[in-house]
Amino acid sequence: MAEDGSGIALSKQELREVTAFAAACAEPVLELFEADQPDDARPRDAVRAAWEFARGGERGKPLRDTAWAALKAARSAHTAAASEAARAAMAAAGAAYLHPLAKATQVKHILGAAAHAARAAELAAGHDPAIGAEHVDRAVRRATPAVVEVLERFPAAPDGGGRVGALTRMLDAGLRSP
Repeated sequence: MAEDGSGIALSKQELREVTAFAAACAEPVLELFEADQPDDARPRDAVRAAWEFARGGERGKPLRDTAWAALKAARSAHTAAASEAARAAMAAAGAAYLHPLAKATQVKHILGAAAHAARAAELAAGHDPAIGAEHVDRAVRRATPAVVEVLERFPAAPDGGGRVGALTRMLDAGLRSP
């Protein structure tokens, strides 16, 4: 698929499927943020808003605001694992805003929550890449056929992005393989 920015058809139901996948991937690591910042509900609010959209809610300013708030929460975390967990929550809410553009950068909207969650788990386990790989495997198994079908409309995940980028490419390859 050319990376020329041409349009990709995406239905609201497909956006809901992608967002549900992202929320399911982010939710298990919320406890890492909450252990670090027990009085800060911003990441949990973002995942909750993602689930609301996935289950038929509206995609609007409140959903977008929770994503931005979770990103701000990531910046206030005391540990790298907590920060990545909050970024997973931000990406879950942001998944609803997958753009119908044939650009590799859009893959982050589909896989970002899973990649940040895998990185959060790695960091919490003392930088253990095996833990990240386990999270990637779980995310690959969690993806519905609809999520894979949407992913396959986009170019492969882009290079770069450090360890989160590498985890994104691992997810991408795992979901695209037969």
